[in-house]
Amino acid sequence: MKIYENLYIDAITDKILRIHSEKAAEMESFAVKGGLSLEGGLQKVTSSVWDKDVFATKSLEIQISSVGVMEIFDKGGKLLCADYAGERREVQSLPEEELEQMRQEGHIVHDQSETCKFQVFKCLAGDEVVYGLGDKTGFLNKKGYDFMMWNSDNPDPQVENQTFKAMYKSFPFFIVLREECVYGIFLDNTYRSYFDMGYESNAYYSFGAVGGELDYYFIAGDTIADIIKGYTALTGRAPLPQLWTLGYQQSRWSYRSADEVLEVARNLRKYDIPCDAIHLDIDYMEQFKVFTTNEKTFPDIRKLSDELAAMGIKLVSIIDPGTKLEKGYDVYDEGIREGYFAKDEDGEVYQNVVWPGDSVFPDFTSKRVREWWGSLTKRLTAKGIRGIWNDMNEPASFDGPLPDNVVFEGDGKKRLHREVHNVYGHLMAKATYDGLKAYDGRRPFVITRACYSGSQKYSTAWTGDNQSLWAHLQMSIPQLLNLGMSGMPMVGTDIGGFGSNATPELLSRWIEASCFAPLFRNHTAKYTKRQEPWQFGEEVTAINRKYIELHYKFLPYLYDLCYEQTKTGLPILRPLVMYDQHDRETWECNDEYMVGSKILVAPVVQQGATARMVYLPKGVWIDYWTGERITGKRYIVKEAALDVCPVYIKAGSILPTYRKMQSIEPDQIDTLVLEYYPEKKAGRTGFVSRWEGSSRYEHYQDNGVDFAYEDGEYNLYAFTFHAMRKNGLQVEMLHEGYGNKYKTIKAVVR
Repeated sequence: MKIYENLYIDAITDKILRIHSEKAAEMESFAVKGGLSLEGGLQKVTSSVWDKDVFATKSLEIQISSVGVMEIFDKGGKLLCADYAGERREVQSLPEEELEQMRQEGHIVHDQSETCKFQVFKCLAGDEVVYGLGDKTGFLNKKGYDFMMWNSDNPDPQVENQTFKAMYKSFPFFIVLREECVYGIFLDNTYRSYFDMGYESNAYYSFGAVGGELDYYFIAGDTIADIIKGYTALTGRAPLPQLWTLGYQQSRWSYRSADEVLEVARNLRKYDIPCDAIHLDIDYMEQFKVFTTNEKTFPDIRKLSDELAAMGIKLVSIIDPGTKLEKGYDVYDEGIREGYFAKDEDGEVYQNVVWPGDSVFPDFTSKRVREWWGSLTKRLTAKGIRGIWNDMNEPASFDGPLPDNVVFEGDGKKRLHREVHNVYGHLMAKATYDGLKAYDGRRPFVITRACYSGSQKYSTAWTGDNQSLWAHLQMSIPQLLNLGMSGMPMVGTDIGGFGSNATPELLSRWIEASCFAPLFRNHTAKYTKRQEPWQFGEEVTAINRKYIELHYKFLPYLYDLCYEQTKTGLPILRPLVMYDQHDRETWECNDEYMVGSKILVAPVVQQGATARMVYLPKGVWIDYWTGERITGKRYIVKEAALDVCPVYIKAGSILPTYRKMQSIEPDQIDTLVLEYYPEKKAGRTGFVSRWEGSSRYEHYQDNGVDFAYEDGEYNLYAFTFHAMRKNGLQVEMLHEGYGNKYKTIKAVVR
């Protein structure tokens, strides 16, 4: 509906508004899934508000002044969000000679000369916090900072200050929480965009882009969870993963030969460390040519994958987009023959330098190219490769960045790199996902470094090339939490740090902090100290084993959260504010997280610390290690020796667990142990403690491998535990479609 000059508003639902220019309605979205219908019923209404047009849905009222200033209210008349109509604060810039002085001394000077094609300014009330924007550096709350969306491969050590305005991913979505309301905004624009969350002025925040059209979504709701549900209804939700992909994964840049990979695998089993995957970095390829293997160091990857499979370990291999420019190399030759690569403005295939040397870049905006690239995955799956890890797909290049005017011809609709850059990795992930699904048949396991909103439909992600620094361990928690609130649930970090050298203490604390991460991978660079757990001695090996086993124990709970995510879009790892957004103590809790709604983890992230302050929100919490029951909404001090990561279970919870295992073989899992954590004791009878209370929990089960669940081949159980009854566990089957049911289901009281 046109409401003011070039401003249009569509009600996607009664709580989701699309605010856009006229041209934006004609443009294809790379993020918003197709088939959305306008269900909100935006209507112009008669109003007594002077000099304003008023529009309404069932839940929202939008007032537009005569000069185009927009205010959005809920039906109760509460102002949720308003355009800023005051004077913009003038930003003082230094003279060029002073900027040059700073450059000479080595300071990074950001060019502020780029002009946005459009900018939107919104009022700040003063009491808000801001979440989302992907895995930008820094703390959970993004208010007071400014950021750029431009996927960037910057290997420098990331820090929480403003040096790192841009990272590997672009999620132009954020959530604003105030005491009395919450809402989200998603700017669906793939050009370089800027988000000033109150850095320029404490009176307003702003967002804008250097190209494209004004096109953003306003998402209302009562809770942060409502906003995430609305946002993922637009951009899609992560599909169910293969169950084994939630297991521990060991990696290094690089394991340089098949013999070295086998040695790592044998040591994992020797030291009794559960593991489901080993990753092959770029050195497994012949001269870094994608979809090839080095016949000297990896003479028979099929044989290697079979030997690993006998130990319960799968192979995951890296693939970069940069394709070696070499006549006689069939991937290059076919791409040239069919016109699959991006071109310069003169129509010649664009070249830059990456690992293989002179390289060219597939045009993933083309469906034909994506299908071709997807078909090439058969070369890997035929050799037993079970997952593909997409790297360098910002796209990264060594001979300067790709120019803005590189041409991506697509399927008849030409786009320039300045528009495509932020979705290049997103489209590569889609190509890989679709190829694996079509030619392998199992649920694709794709990992990507570069993302855009909606990448969760195709891929897992990690936070990129971090460092073995305590600051990076600390920062990893808000990074993963903001990724989750940005719709990306299947995420993790390089445990121990990719660059620099981990200490025994740092690796121990990092495996503890990551013990519930959906992507659970230890990875490090070739120029650093080796980072397999046994490299650090018996104590560190034991600590790693303890927390990897803890991760495997709670895999059925993590898998249940994956299932929940397919229905709701809610993240697996959640900030405490999602547990109770009315508790101000949770708003900026940077060093704790929830796993779903039932487990609270408070890792130790300070070097040398053997105790830490823990905030427990409302309710009763049970110390997982000691069984102590603690009333929440207060801070406590928890002693935490090097082998202790504080973990608390919400009283009243039922949690599904597996028995000890070395790897995940779904068809061999025949026992489910339900741990019941009652809120309080009812007393003692002789030497036996008695408990009171009852709880209910729903549990999902399928074959953990393929897409049969889409045809109803899954089981959905409802477990109810009555603490006061002799046979307290009741099992109800809500849906029965998977024949390999548990042989044994039992409950224990904790």
